[in-house]
Amino acid sequence: MADIAPFQVMELLVRARGMEAAGRDIVHMEIGEPDFDTPGPVQRAARAALERGGIHYTPAMGLPELREAISNWYRTRYGVIIPPGRICVTPGASGALLLACGVLLNPGDKVLLADPGYPCNRHFVRFCEGEAVGVPVGVGSAWQLTAEQVGARWTDGTTAVLLASPSNPTGTIVGRAEMAGILEQAGKRGGRLIVDEIYHGLTYGFDAETALALSDEVFVVNSFSKYFSMTGWRLGWLVAPEGYVREVEKLAQNLFISASTLGQRAALAAFAPENLAVLEERRMEFQRRRDYLIPALARLGFEVPVMPQGAFYLYADCGRLTGDSHRFALEVLEKAGVAITPGNDFGRHLPERHVRFAYTTSLERLREGVERLGRFLGS
Repeated sequence: MADIAPFQVMELLVRARGMEAAGRDIVHMEIGEPDFDTPGPVQRAARAALERGGIHYTPAMGLPELREAISNWYRTRYGVIIPPGRICVTPGASGALLLACGVLLNPGDKVLLADPGYPCNRHFVRFCEGEAVGVPVGVGSAWQLTAEQVGARWTDGTTAVLLASPSNPTGTIVGRAEMAGILEQAGKRGGRLIVDEIYHGLTYGFDAETALALSDEVFVVNSFSKYFSMTGWRLGWLVAPEGYVREVEKLAQNLFISASTLGQRAALAAFAPENLAVLEERRMEFQRRRDYLIPALARLGFEVPVMPQGAFYLYADCGRLTGDSHRFALEVLEKAGVAITPGNDFGRHLPERHVRFAYTTSLERLREGVERLGRFLGS
């Protein structure tokens, strides 16, 4: 447990909520949660399921009809055939990442990850008695691992590579050619590739391609939380290679029994055309927010040298403004009433000169937040 650090953004959120309880108005740009409520079709499906009753355990791998719906999603959206039998419905993407680490890692096995990256990933690895190896990445590779880096950092003890595309905190993607190269580097060494695709659907100007289009041997994690605006329902899924399905099922039986039955029945409506129309409107709104926030922050002295292509984050260089992003974030919260996340939540590579902004609040509130930051910096 000493190796598992607190999730700093959640602790900062608690602090911000405490200030709100005391009467302060806080502009929230720290939390990676869509501000939109669960869409109406999903809510109605949940109410109908409650009225019908029968909210009991499902099979550990999930409701057969939901696994079929996810399989159809891959076919219609990506043109990729994924048998429902390879899909495991999980308690959030976190449950899927835990299953992937659990079936792949022996004590001491190493997993390569980008630094900066989503903080919980390295802790999933550690919880399964593996060793997360953060590889420093920067602007030149759009904050993503490259095939060259994977080849150079691979050792006899390395078992897997874990990518996120689009990523948290940077919003950048791994292109098809680079993904194929990473897959080749891992495959020829007998390793595995895990790809976190939970921000698929939230890309701007293009549609992201799933890693499953390149190979049936990758582990792919996705979620109903981000694009589908169902964070509190705690529902995600894992697509596993055929040879690991039984191991995933055994582990899911023991760790979770099953994902939320009500959540699964509600999620059956997530892929309906009327629901997808709502989600597309929300995606366009996120893009408008991104396109406002980047130049607005640049005028204040922040730098965003790589345009985020997806998710709802900006990973901004604050080196012109401070040499300590953690202290800076605390001061911004206390003095300006704006909550942002310091870089030390995401790794060890230059965290002191970066902060993450989440544009998961309305344009009006983003403008208010920028105005407050301007006054704070001007003072």
